[in-house]
Amino acid sequence: MPPITEHVVLRDLDVPNIADLDVYIQHEGYEALRNAVKEKTPQDIINVVKDAGLRGRGGAGFPAGVKWGFLPKDVYPRYLCCNADESEPGTFNNHHIIDHNPHQLIEGVALAAYAIECQKAFIYIRGEFAAGALRLEKAIADATARGFLGKNVFGTDVTIEIVVHRGAGAYICGEETALLESLEGKMGQPRLKPPFPAVAGLYGKPTIVNNVETLTNVPRIVLKGVEWYRKNGTEKSPGTKVFCLSGHVKKPGNYEAGFGVTMRELIYDYAGGMRDDKKVKIIVPGGASAAWLTEANLDVSMDYESLAAAGTMLGSGGIIILDESVSAVELAYKMDEFFKHESCGKCTPCREGTHYLVKTLHKFTHGGAVKNDIAKLHDVYNQMAGNCFCLLGESAVVPIRTALRLFPEEFDAALAKSPARHAIPLTLAH
Repeated sequence: MPPITEHVVLRDLDVPNIADLDVYIQHEGYEALRNAVKEKTPQDIINVVKDAGLRGRGGAGFPAGVKWGFLPKDVYPRYLCCNADESEPGTFNNHHIIDHNPHQLIEGVALAAYAIECQKAFIYIRGEFAAGALRLEKAIADATARGFLGKNVFGTDVTIEIVVHRGAGAYICGEETALLESLEGKMGQPRLKPPFPAVAGLYGKPTIVNNVETLTNVPRIVLKGVEWYRKNGTEKSPGTKVFCLSGHVKKPGNYEAGFGVTMRELIYDYAGGMRDDKKVKIIVPGGASAAWLTEANLDVSMDYESLAAAGTMLGSGGIIILDESVSAVELAYKMDEFFKHESCGKCTPCREGTHYLVKTLHKFTHGGAVKNDIAKLHDVYNQMAGNCFCLLGESAVVPIRTALRLFPEEFDAALAKSPARHAIPLTLAH
């Protein structure tokens, strides 16, 4: 696939001091917002975002404009929450945007707020991103002082206030309803759905939750139009995506490419190939929640439909590429340790299931596995799948299920090396 002709999300990063408001203005900054509040209706903005086919970049890929249209009519106030609680392992594009060009995110938040007729928007940012939070707060204050935010935006009767709220470092608060609970000052645990946030969200009012990359697309779409935006990507997955490449590649980093670029192109053309020219063994294509791919999948097209057909998902776009030095058993163990640590404990299948997965995988990695432990792993993840309150528990199933499917011989080898392999499990000894 040919490279994109113009960046959408990672735009103007080569411009010195682009985080400064005056420099941002010199590069068409806040023009989309000015035109919107002066010349377009909120429905006009929803329509252009819908026609552009902008899909949510937080993982599900749901069309943003369609989501905005779910708000019930004539129910106010309404809220917009920007999810900047970037916590997915292997994902690091959100704080890249915030650290280097915060005004494009702020403009995107303001445009979305105008589109849904929201007067108060929140940016819920991960607590560890302290520098990013300060940068956003300064940028918001600068834009407000110029009349771009606050009351009477650009001299109109539009009010758009943006508040930065720092989370406390809980992965579960990346789930939209847990984010809302946390924002209200409660324990960060997911809510039962329905009702969905669009109907009853923050403070029980209609609420839209979009992530950083989604909203950062909006100013360019509004300013340059649907046809311009759809020049990149595919018919069903239009536009660009910022792919976070890490692991055993020569040049890890954030790379913006059109949807439809292949995994092979990302690894070898963008990231410079594998370190020490080793072979690809495992590809985690969308953060720790995504099912693994292997070298056989290098030519998969990086878009929502193609990855779903390959049995995985685009997710957050955090791509971890690992060579043959990595043990699939160790990788599954480390990933499920993460999910165990981050489980909020609300539901039994996740709270207890992640504990048993990690406990059993620890035996494989530390020489204590016994004969029925592989069957136990299958049993535990099958009891978790489809029975957890939210997607965290479902995500915890993915690494172990994928590892057992793709690399069963590695579990057999770990069992063969275990001094306890012939021991009678305690559960059977009774």
